Amino acid sequence: MIDLKTYQNTVSECLNGSDWWGMRYYKETTQFRLARNGLNGENSTSQQVGIMIEVLMDGQIGYGATNDLSSFGLKKAAEFARAMAKASGKAPLMSFDPSVRPSAKGEYQSHFREDLSSLSPREVMDRLIEASAYFKKDPAVIEAMAWVMITQTEIQYLSSNGSDWSQNFSLVTKDMAVTAKKGEVVQKRSLGMQGRQWGAESLDRNSLIGEAERLLKEVHELLDAPECPSENMDLILTPDQLYLQVHESIGHPLELDRILGDERNYAGWSFVSPEDFGSLRYGPECLNVTFDPTVKGEMASYQFDDNGVPAQKEYLIEKGILMRGIGGIESQKRSGLPGVSCARSSSWNRAAIDRMANINIEPGTSKIEDMIQSTERGVLMRTNRSWSIDDYRNKFQFGCEYGELIEDGEIKGVVKNPNYRSSTVKFWNSLTHVGDESSFEVWGSPYCGKGEPNQIIRVGHAIPTCKFESIEVFGGA
Repeated sequence: MIDLKTYQNTVSECLNGSDWWGMRYYKETTQFRLARNGLNGENSTSQQVGIMIEVLMDGQIGYGATNDLSSFGLKKAAEFARAMAKASGKAPLMSFDPSVRPSAKGEYQSHFREDLSSLSPREVMDRLIEASAYFKKDPAVIEAMAWVMITQTEIQYLSSNGSDWSQNFSLVTKDMAVTAKKGEVVQKRSLGMQGRQWGAESLDRNSLIGEAERLLKEVHELLDAPECPSENMDLILTPDQLYLQVHESIGHPLELDRILGDERNYAGWSFVSPEDFGSLRYGPECLNVTFDPTVKGEMASYQFDDNGVPAQKEYLIEKGILMRGIGGIESQKRSGLPGVSCARSSSWNRAAIDRMANINIEPGTSKIEDMIQSTERGVLMRTNRSWSIDDYRNKFQFGCEYGELIEDGEIKGVVKNPNYRSSTVKFWNSLTHVGDESSFEVWGSPYCGKGEPNQIIRVGHAIPTCKFESIEVFGGA
């Protein structure tokens, strides 16, 4: 761990006369371990370290980044940031003042039970090999894998107006999958890539083998299952699928920079317009969606965003009405719309932009049993297999790995290749039941892409099981 204050005088002297300056130190170490078919498949470790310097001059913000942590490297980055701010003044989009970089102090540490250092790389790989070997004992299995990505991130932040904060993250993303064949039928069943702020407890041997047992049982059910029927029917989605639905059809369309047009040529626009906030009925009264970086253990929990704005829980959708967007303090100033503490950067050489953090559906009052019993004809779907959504985040299609047909309030059996399609507002307004705490699960992904140059960032979604009525469901790979 470095002491960022040792660089303070160097940066201050270089940026003398500016309205504000800040520097953010970022160090991240990532280990990737993969076992395939009971053998060692891949081992890699990577690290990135550097400092981003920001400066506010004459209403414009400039950025300069360096992984040369000498005085020379810091001076060059500071000079570049100053030059960028001056150049921006020739064609300003908007003029900012130091209020867009509030002063903040504090520390954050990921919540976990067991430190990741308690497991050696060899022990991690042995557990993955054992899990993938469990699948390969079955002669129907043609492919088996288990992998984990362990990420440890340290961020320190200092600024000319007194900010002094640090955040340390311990993150684990894991998945396992089994592919089996019977005759001409091939099916796959996976965990679904689950990411959280976790420690070594996430790689408990017994839990990994328990998941492998469940997945192997379910892939055999799929091999013998009939095709999912194609018709309009009720749909029940469990959290391992619904979290991606929330991500694509609530998270992305509510990003303020996307609504302002910043992402139009790359990641797309949004069907949401500024006039929709406070009036658009996104769903029924039982739909409550929050931006909440304060949930312990969720993938994108933190105390401050990368502009130093304190994190707090906010309702994006309250009782079905769209209330605020996913926009950091700069987008809030530009749009005049309410936002959240979501300015996030993926690395030392990236400026913070509007990003999802934890986008959650608040638990309701229904149990899964109630949802099933209230269904005359429908399908319960688990675990995403494929997805497609248009540039406006409106029309979409999702495919799942595992389905269960429901008739007259009872599960009648497994169906394979279940899919569904709809459009965003129509879909969410078809919501009839929101699961209670008993079905509430925390999921997350390390692979949300956006921005030019590209930024791949971590997002979290805590979701209960939910039921939707009269959705277009169809079978097929």
